Amino acid sequence: MSTVSARLMRFAAFVLFLELTACVPGYAQKAAPKQPYQDSSLPMERRVEDLVGRMTLDEKAQQLVNTAPAIPRLGIPAYDFWSEGLHGVARSGYATLFPQAIGMAATFDEPLMGKIGETVSVEARAKYNEAVRHDIHSIYYGLTIWSPNINIFRDPRWGRGQETYGEDPFLTAQLGTAFVKGLQGSDPDYFRAIATPKHFAVHSGPESDRHRFNVEPSAYDLWDTYLPAFRSTIVDGQAYSIMCAYNAVDGKPACASDLLLQKILRGDWHFQGFVTSDCGAIDDFFHQNGHQFSKDGEHASVAGIRMGTDTNCGATYKDLASAVRHGLIREEELDVSLRRLFLARFRLGLFDPPARVKYASLPFSENMSPAHTALALRASREAMVLLKNNDHVLPLTGKARTIAVVGPNAAELSAIEGNYNAVPKNPFLPVDGIASEFRTAKVLYAQGSPYAENAPIVIPRTQYRTASGSRVEGLKAEYFANDKFEGKPALVRVDKQINFDWNSASPAPALDPKAFSVRWTGTLQAPAPGDYEITADLAHCYPCNDAESFTIHFDKKELTTFHVGEERDHHESATPSVKLHFDDTKPHSFEVAYSHRARLFGAGLTLKWVAPVEPLLKQAMEVVRDADVVVAFVGLSPDLEGEEMKVQIPGFAGGDRTDITLPAAQQKLLESIKETGKPLIVVLLNGSALAVTWAQQNADAILEAWYPGQAGAQAIAETLSGKNNPAGRLPVTFYQSVDDLPSFTDYSMSNRTYRYYKGKPLYGFGYGLSYASFAYSNLRLSTSSLTAGEMLKVDAEVKNTGKVPGDEVAQLYLVPPQNGLLPKYSLEGFQRVHLSPGETRHIQFTLDPRQLSYVDKQGVRAVRSGNYSISLGGSQPGEGEGATGSFAITGEKELPH
Repeated sequence: MSTVSARLMRFAAFVLFLELTACVPGYAQKAAPKQPYQDSSLPMERRVEDLVGRMTLDEKAQQLVNTAPAIPRLGIPAYDFWSEGLHGVARSGYATLFPQAIGMAATFDEPLMGKIGETVSVEARAKYNEAVRHDIHSIYYGLTIWSPNINIFRDPRWGRGQETYGEDPFLTAQLGTAFVKGLQGSDPDYFRAIATPKHFAVHSGPESDRHRFNVEPSAYDLWDTYLPAFRSTIVDGQAYSIMCAYNAVDGKPACASDLLLQKILRGDWHFQGFVTSDCGAIDDFFHQNGHQFSKDGEHASVAGIRMGTDTNCGATYKDLASAVRHGLIREEELDVSLRRLFLARFRLGLFDPPARVKYASLPFSENMSPAHTALALRASREAMVLLKNNDHVLPLTGKARTIAVVGPNAAELSAIEGNYNAVPKNPFLPVDGIASEFRTAKVLYAQGSPYAENAPIVIPRTQYRTASGSRVEGLKAEYFANDKFEGKPALVRVDKQINFDWNSASPAPALDPKAFSVRWTGTLQAPAPGDYEITADLAHCYPCNDAESFTIHFDKKELTTFHVGEERDHHESATPSVKLHFDDTKPHSFEVAYSHRARLFGAGLTLKWVAPVEPLLKQAMEVVRDADVVVAFVGLSPDLEGEEMKVQIPGFAGGDRTDITLPAAQQKLLESIKETGKPLIVVLLNGSALAVTWAQQNADAILEAWYPGQAGAQAIAETLSGKNNPAGRLPVTFYQSVDDLPSFTDYSMSNRTYRYYKGKPLYGFGYGLSYASFAYSNLRLSTSSLTAGEMLKVDAEVKNTGKVPGDEVAQLYLVPPQNGLLPKYSLEGFQRVHLSPGETRHIQFTLDPRQLSYVDKQGVRAVRSGNYSISLGGSQPGEGEGATGSFAITGEKELPH
């Protein structure tokens, strides 16, 4: 070959390279643009208009679902709009795991929420950048984050209430807006990520009816309770996306509601972003068990698009191409939604050279960075709510030489994770947190109880031994760098129990998350003879493109083999089971072999059984008798309360609850401990309010820890030892009984939440104790009389009158004129401040006209004349130390919706 020919071939190859890399997946390269949409110097709106205009009808329909495919001829990469970041980037490998949303709300710390939102989006962007480098454009790896959940937690029976910021519109609005701003960033040109407040609107159960339920809220409740947080995140937080709900409002599905999507969202609030449906919500328009609003998929898709639902989580919008051809809708109507969706992708910088997008350079090392880990610990510490501390039994420092740790949540991974969770790396469980913090004490552990009778629970570490005759709790674990148990194990260690979440993650650095296997060997003994149903929870996957199998050998005989193929439905992630029979309580040889192979998702195994209540209780009492103090980890589980679940046991129904008391098996555990006379400390791990009336009357101390995140075990232990002074406050009312509540299906706010409840709660909204004490003084109002439309400033001093440093949550409540409609008072300000012993801090609140307004029966918000008062303290008015002031408003000023 001649030199000239070689040069020509190299030049041709170079030209081909430029053509192929002009717009690589995810981020555009710096090659010279050929078309206006590729020219990053042009306004984004013009570029989007140009790009949408080049698509065919069928390509347009394909882009209107969450799994938008690539269009190679236009250089458009595939993109999936579905990513989760409720309290950490979820389902995409290891990430920083914060407390569940209800726990974050308990911090009453607005700046902290902003930092958490920022952390979630930094890790999402870092994961996205890494995914693009590997040509991954999948669900959970995008930058459109379907959070926060700002529905009002109106009833403690709702299983998804754990995902919210509680029952108060103002607290939810402030925390949600801070989270949105943190997620999206402050760059004027590009979003770091896009927030998606959900579920718009008037949505909070029941889970079993959500696909067909119709809510007809009064105009007062709609504008006073259900919409303020959405307004704040959209108008003040400038969230660029929003998710419409499954339920109907006033007879129309929320995703086809002209009231919600056109009049309010785009009319009143001037929303410029895009709307996504909840998953399958468009199908609910026409399914037999849904709203029966549309006759088929084509008509449902037309209804959704016309009302302003821009993208469909699901596949129904693919019918829009045929709908256009059948004359049901014009192609130009599709273009409206397409322009919104592509403008979002352009504003994320996905069509620009990485050098122009500062977030495109965020390295993968930002994921779980030391700073993020420290923030997670801070959040878990701040989320702790001390409900009772009789005779200062806490802190425990120096008071206990032997600590009995019991209860179903003491050694359970899901109890620190919650739902819609990030995957924690090397998670620390509560019992291990106690042992680490109280190093000079002897810590004894027994599970003691299932969550509820006949409810599966993790087989506890106390029932395993690494080998016959061994005293080491747990199982020998051999990890292989392939899915066939071949060769020498890459890792050998002792696993205390089989309770693992490796969703899109590797169990160890030497293993590929896409293909590995694990063999656990040792012995298993039962707490009593009998039949035991063993269930295996596999990792959540949606969609599922993995193949998993596990085999159990018992007494050296193969008992069962379970295998799922690569194209399984995500519901198959549930619980394969087998029965074991024990003639005695002696150790029996036991082996579990788990194999995982995947293109991207899944991985994880939790081994559970349904154990008899009395033998578990007997085991607990054996360790209690040898202890100086007992710490009982009781409460709920995200396997029992959550989103549309297949759970039907007493007290629970489909993810919701039918009773708010502690389940009977756990209650019996507490009562049995009390009978011994040992000090009893109750730690609650749960996502919703519990009527723990007996514990309030009989336990020595109660700590509410929620589902506390990756640092939860450390935060709990430090709170019990006194290293962390608790200052969290309840974001929901703890009622004494379900009998105190209206019907679960009643969406009227009458006699609900602290603002309207007429009875005496077990613990009120905003309640929480401290190891310190605080006093308020010198409350001053900027005026005693103001004209409607003016602002009011409130100044005061708060002092730490205790002997230890601590945080105080100053809560400001507005008491309006009482007319039989308005709340007795409403939270209108809060600040979390840290004070040393004897330190006094000046605090100030500024109430704007919207905070000084109220809604009438017609839903009209206005500042109205009358006499008002202010209450400022560490809890609701009339509870504890506080200060008050009064003022009058003259005139009236209507405020825009």
